[in-house]
Amino acid sequence: MSKKFLKQFFISSGILLFLCILAVVLFDPFFQYHKPLHGLKAVLTDKEYQCVGSLKTFDYDSVIAGSSVAENYYNDWFNQGFDCKVIKAIRSYGATADLCYLLDIAFEHQDLGNVFYNLDPAALVADPETTYELTGCPMYLYDDNYFNDIEYWLNKGVLLEKIPYLIANSTIGDYDENDSYNWAQWKQFNSDMVLGLYIRKPSVSEMKPENYYKDLLNRNLKLLTDRIESHPETTFYIFVPPYSMMWWDNIYREGDTDAYLYNMKRAMEVLIPYDNVIFYYFQNDREIILDLENYMDILHFSPDINHYICDCLISGKNRIDESNYMESIEDMRSLADEIVTELVIPYEDRIKVDIYDE
Repeated sequence: MSKKFLKQFFISSGILLFLCILAVVLFDPFFQYHKPLHGLKAVLTDKEYQCVGSLKTFDYDSVIAGSSVAENYYNDWFNQGFDCKVIKAIRSYGATADLCYLLDIAFEHQDLGNVFYNLDPAALVADPETTYELTGCPMYLYDDNYFNDIEYWLNKGVLLEKIPYLIANSTIGDYDENDSYNWAQWKQFNSDMVLGLYIRKPSVSEMKPENYYKDLLNRNLKLLTDRIESHPETTFYIFVPPYSMMWWDNIYREGDTDAYLYNMKRAMEVLIPYDNVIFYYFQNDREIILDLENYMDILHFSPDINHYICDCLISGKNRIDESNYMESIEDMRSLADEIVTELVIPYEDRIKVDIYDE
């Protein structure tokens, strides 16, 4: 092999590598370096790869923070209702530590007027440590070290799939930027879906003491209150989403009802007194949670419910304060009891039983 050939090979390889890196940096489908180029849309469909980058580089003044049940909000509902510009800070699990990690990035790069925070009951008892690295997220996209971005620059999937996908959805597709991370398209929401996916524990575990999760609860609340106290100029709209009646049947069989109700009561007692917190509670909304036609499984509800929740945040409906929080908890306690003793019975012949439960 001649020296001339080797020289041409290395030059050609160098040019090819440079062009690959240039294409990734220029189009930047994970938005690590800049917001979308003029004429291209913010095509946000892959939260593990795009959420952090968009929080660093986009222009916004408000954030929707939450789990998978928060992905189906239409951003412009909030833009119009609160006169703001919102983007999503989403983590499927919705654990407090993970969402606070995303909020810290948002606060570092923008002055936030509003945080619309979806508080899942499970988040109050989740591990108060971030799970991004543990679950295999691309950590080279989460730090500020450009030297390890070679995994991004020379990624075949980015070059051959993500960049063409960005261009196609921006030019010939009908992608709506307000539907960032939305997964509801082509999904079915009805009782058959819920009951088909609910594998019921046949036995009922002994009810745990109400303070069973006290340590985890306090540590998670501390994570959240630290952000609330550090940003008194930001209004935190904290709302608890409505899970279906089958979710309540499930936690009853796991022995968690008393503990979860206690956790929510303590969360209200801790969060409501802050001047920059407005708290909303939807778990005891009977019209929603007792109608399984609103759900895809025991907790994921249709975008119509997302729209309803947003409208309530705008109007003040379902707001909880120090005068009515105990009434709401006791109402939910009564409803939870009614669910497991009466309301679930008509569905029992359609519920699948976990044959492996001992």
